[in-house]
Amino acid sequence: MPKFIIYSLLAINLLLLGCQQTEDSKKKEKVINSKIQYLPDIPKSIKFFGEIINLEDEDVRERLDREIITNVYFQSSTTFAIKRANRYFPEIEKILQKTKVPNDFKYLAVIESNLSEVTSPVGASGFWQFMPFTAEEYDLKINDEIDERLNLTKSTYAACDFIKNSYKVFGNWVNACASYNRGIGGVNSDMKWQKTSHYFDTDMNNETGRYVFRMIAMKLIMENQKAYGFDIPRQQMYKPLQTRKIKLKKSIPNLAEWSVRNGINIKILRKLNPWIIYNKLTIKDSDFEIKLPTKTEKLKNYKDYF
Repeated sequence: MPKFIIYSLLAINLLLLGCQQTEDSKKKEKVINSKIQYLPDIPKSIKFFGEIINLEDEDVRERLDREIITNVYFQSSTTFAIKRANRYFPEIEKILQKTKVPNDFKYLAVIESNLSEVTSPVGASGFWQFMPFTAEEYDLKINDEIDERLNLTKSTYAACDFIKNSYKVFGNWVNACASYNRGIGGVNSDMKWQKTSHYFDTDMNNETGRYVFRMIAMKLIMENQKAYGFDIPRQQMYKPLQTRKIKLKKSIPNLAEWSVRNGINIKILRKLNPWIIYNKLTIKDSDFEIKLPTKTEKLKNYKDYF
């Protein structure tokens, strides 16, 4: 093949490659730009636990900004939190109102567990992430058959007792929230040697230092979802499950068999009662209240849909 033809073909290939790279670069730039989102300005103050929190201090604003950005751009986690909140916040809010704990306390469960029944590497468990020794202190039973840290109703009451006890010590909800992570003694110790009296003035370990700011960030995002880029259709939210409660006064030696006799299966039983962790339930000095799906709730044996 003559050299001029070879050179011509090479020139054409280089031209085509350059055009392709330019087109790919434009597409890439378009994708990147589509993800850029301008967040609302941080307000000068926010109402948190019924108190006005001043947010004009530069250190406070930057620490809050970090948590807002972290949670806005961790879209999968924050989306799940918003969808789960639609299911679980109503029950939590009723207990907060009944125990006279400010409604914003619900955001502590969001940052602790993302409103899911998780167990941490150090052994904290449930929506409110109680450690075993703390659970025992607040009358949450843990044995081979049950773990009441996973009982949303009982663990929420226990968490409310904890935060109220902390508030009695500090007289301040922000400090009380920090103590949920650091412990009352830990917060007191940090403030004592630093000669401070407020969380915002105290240098704490990284986790506790971010803790309250994470709560405030989630409050801002979840109460202003569209402004922060979360426009989830109502029909895609997780709806509260329709259940009926029954009291068990006798032990059940085999929960899988018992579930089948009651028209469900143990998977459904544990979804509604995650605190049941074994295949039997021993009842001695007290009874247990468990949840079962109503007839209209779409929690059924798969074959029942045909």
